[in-house]
Amino acid sequence: MITQKEIDRINILWHKSQTPEGLTVEEKEEQQILRRKYIDSVKMNLRAQLDNIDILESDGTVTNLGEKRE
Repeated sequence: MITQKEIDRINILWHKSQTPEGLTVEEKEEQQILRRKYIDSVKMNLRAQLDNIDILESDGTVTNLGEKRE
């Protein structure tokens, strides 16, 4: 999970990258790590939501997307 503090840091680094002085090498690496963590968190949350969806099939059966994926 990504914290609000980490999201705030992503935003701070983005704003700094738009300034004339830009980011240092260390800040660019930190930005990439935080962005990857954020993307992974979004994917994990989406997968959890999709796994909880039930589909009513045309034959009347109910299929859970999480069980179907496995």
